[in-house]
Amino acid sequence: MPPENELVVIWPVKDRTCGICHGPAELLVMADGKPHCLSCVDLDHLVYLPAGDAALTRRAKKGSGLSAVVVRFSRSRKRYERQGVLVEADALAAAEEQCLGDEEARLRRRERDRERRASADLELQARMAERIGQLFPGCPPKRAEAIARHTGERGSGRVGRSAAGRALDDEALRRAVVASVRHQDTEYDTLLMAGVSWAEARERIRPAVDHVIASWSAGAQRVL
Repeated sequence: MPPENELVVIWPVKDRTCGICHGPAELLVMADGKPHCLSCVDLDHLVYLPAGDAALTRRAKKGSGLSAVVVRFSRSRKRYERQGVLVEADALAAAEEQCLGDEEARLRRRERDRERRASADLELQARMAERIGQLFPGCPPKRAEAIARHTGERGSGRVGRSAAGRALDDEALRRAVVASVRHQDTEYDTLLMAGVSWAEARERIRPAVDHVIASWSAGAQRVL
């Protein structure tokens, strides 16, 4: 059924003719059992706003001295369903300006949130790099920073983004360092590309990883 307590305009399923002017009634109002086009009922100055943006519709209706809800009969559901509203053009323009202002505010808020997250990420990565340097005094500072950036990248799912990583857990950071050495200082990736299983590849390169980790732990700094 059409909504109650609202001026209802029907979007006919079939072509209809106005009962007064006998012209086409693309949108119509039923009165005295006959369809009336918008011109004949003095609603043709209103503009159509399709449904879909609740905030825009609410503001446009609030600012419009005259408005009507547009409904159409659904044959499958056997009922009238809301399609949109008719509102005054000035009210719609004002509502659009307000919604644009809201969008700009949301964009600014998202940008501020992004900047805060970026600042927090940089702080976390700096603390990670510092702790990696303490755990592995032989690790070059640039390399420690690179490992921290990689493992602490937001949304990466790496150990640095885990609860342990964010808490600067020593074992989590050690795993991040070992992973970096495995990929950058051994033939691990080449073995994987050659079809070697990850378990066998890790076993093959274990001595090389242990050598780098031992040298970094002892403080014998290398340029990597």
